[in-house]
Amino acid sequence: MRKGTRPYTYKRDPRQRFAATNHAGAPGDRHGLMAAMHRYLEHLGLLGSTEQGLYNQERFIRDFIAWTDDRGVTHPQQVSRQRYQRWLFHYRKKDGAPLHVRTQRSKIYPLKGLFRWLTKTAEIPANPAADLDLPRQIHTIPRQVLSADEAEIVLAVADLSTPVGLRDRAMMELFYATGIRKMELLGLACDDIDPIRCAALIRQGKGYKDRMVPLGERAMYWLQRYLAEARPQLAWNANEKALFLGREGLPLVSTWLSTLMARYFRQSGTGKKGGCHLWRHTMATLMLEGGADIRYVQAMLGHTNITSTQIYTQVAIRQLALIHANTHPGARRRPAGIGSLPGAQMTLDLGIPPVDAQARAQELLEALAAEAEEEELTT
Repeated sequence: MRKGTRPYTYKRDPRQRFAATNHAGAPGDRHGLMAAMHRYLEHLGLLGSTEQGLYNQERFIRDFIAWTDDRGVTHPQQVSRQRYQRWLFHYRKKDGAPLHVRTQRSKIYPLKGLFRWLTKTAEIPANPAADLDLPRQIHTIPRQVLSADEAEIVLAVADLSTPVGLRDRAMMELFYATGIRKMELLGLACDDIDPIRCAALIRQGKGYKDRMVPLGERAMYWLQRYLAEARPQLAWNANEKALFLGREGLPLVSTWLSTLMARYFRQSGTGKKGGCHLWRHTMATLMLEGGADIRYVQAMLGHTNITSTQIYTQVAIRQLALIHANTHPGARRRPAGIGSLPGAQMTLDLGIPPVDAQARAQELLEALAAEAEEEELTT
């Protein structure tokens, strides 16, 4: 568990329909499935899993325990092979549709880890999940990507006459300008915004990695308006450090933020559907279309696994800011003139072999699609 974080406690998402509302799992039995799950989650916490990661693991394992309860199975030794996977395959939702492949994968994957750990610690003699093969993952690139004009339409929906509307505009401008992840935006503190360098410090993003991202003139303008005009009206606690606050003066909640963004997309009339991740995908696509080197886009997004170059550790924030301003259509408050910004370089020269730009861009978009699927499962 990370230092300074509160002990993890599971709270079932009220929007989650699949999970059973009540299941015993022999909670008083130290050798039962429920107790085994808690020991496994404690083990993952000691290895450094995030609260969001532990939440995802627990909610899917609880689904499995609910299924075993209905069949009188309460101990790991009683679990048979592959029955649950077959049940997931044949399961039908209320509308008659089967579970998506990514949903089946998400419900099976934590079980492989749980039973592998139980076998390793000699709590069970054999691993009943050893033969489970995850359904083949299908990577598709979402069609719901905003054009620059559509992004402007969505941004204009926010009601700037209210503190909440001004806050929402600042959040959307930040999403659009930086491609920041939802949980990264929620984790921002006021001190993480650097108006001098016009940048934001993202602390312990995915994989516990910090990175600095340029905001652009326009996003910085809206953030400063929010901080000066709206946040003081929302903040009743002077000690609250979170950048974005709700009506009650408390930090925003992940699921609520996804719903809010989806509402703005729906009200815009663009016909595009999505949540927070739609802004991330749009930002990356528009920068690539604007001519940004793929490795600069990686630096913005915080991706480290597309090429071997850990670009975010090698590119100065000033150079990244120049590329961002030169390729992102919403980076500046006023339309850009003809020509490049002084000093801006459109390619990297880091002494590494050149990459196939088209292939790398495709890999990046596929990686973003996979992220979108993961985000959909956690909201």
